[in-house]
Amino acid sequence: MNRVTIAGLAAQLQLSKASVSYALNGQPGVSDETRRRVLELADELGWHPSSSARALSRSRTDAIGIVLRRDPSLLGTEPFYMSLLAGVESALAETDQALLLRMVGTKPGQDLDTYRRWSAEGRVDGVLLFDIALDDPRPALLDKLGLAFVLHGARPQIAPGRVLVYNVRGDATLLVEHLASLGHRDLLHVTGPLDFEHEHDRRASIEACALTHGMRPMFVESDYSSEAGERIVSAQLREHPELTAVITSNDLLALGASTALDRLGRDDVALASWDDSLLCRLGARPITALARFPEEQGRRSTQLLLDNLRGLPPEHTRARASELVVRSTSIPVPVRR
Repeated sequence: MNRVTIAGLAAQLQLSKASVSYALNGQPGVSDETRRRVLELADELGWHPSSSARALSRSRTDAIGIVLRRDPSLLGTEPFYMSLLAGVESALAETDQALLLRMVGTKPGQDLDTYRRWSAEGRVDGVLLFDIALDDPRPALLDKLGLAFVLHGARPQIAPGRVLVYNVRGDATLLVEHLASLGHRDLLHVTGPLDFEHEHDRRASIEACALTHGMRPMFVESDYSSEAGERIVSAQLREHPELTAVITSNDLLALGASTALDRLGRDDVALASWDDSLLCRLGARPITALARFPEEQGRRSTQLLLDNLRGLPPEHTRARASELVVRSTSIPVPVRR
């Protein structure tokens, strides 16, 4: 990949190198129109400070990066990611590596711009990818940039040898078979955004497993907030009173669903969460949930990336198997008289 230099920008714009330097560094000496032209071309070509120096000497930074498309003010409300990041940090602490974390909001493309800038500036040796989207552009971009990466996903063929694989079908089977054993036949699954690979695969796995057990599954797409869980479960139970079981794609949705069940007086409805956390353990009715060991996932994905950077064979390429934790919301179907 050719690096963009001040001299290259100057040649394309037919300006002096001094003028381009002034424009890029916000110094006086050029007109507003010239500054605009320089900055627009620099942005188009991906120029960043120190990129030319990095091209001459691609030294190790002893840092890995994570870019999350999340509202920074909401990250602390997601126990799964807090535990995941704790695992990343614990693995890095053993090697004196540093973590560069960026939360870029939900506007499309901001995460891609961050990877381009990190590559141009030589900020990180590699990155960890989460929340893989269908047709996700990041793996191809990172390969083009020559930036090492490891991703969490259920499809190892996306980047062979660079995926920490988790078993979506196995997780779905644990949840569905448990509810089926309690006699449930009408099931609601409140999913997360279906443009995420894992949510798409969860929905398909729940449907396949439920149909195998003679169950009638329904699906409603959502974000991951407790407010959405409460709103959706309330609406669906009013419209479909025959529903007796609910699966939510995370603990916050489960918390909202539990609030809805309490408000509607539906103590006959079983509830299970795809994520376990302290939120599922507290309250008058602790919630049945999958223990997916996110801290261990963080450690394993980080170690997989570090092994990749060192040219070593990976110790782990699969996430630890999930375990179902049965709690008070595992309610059998009431006997009808």
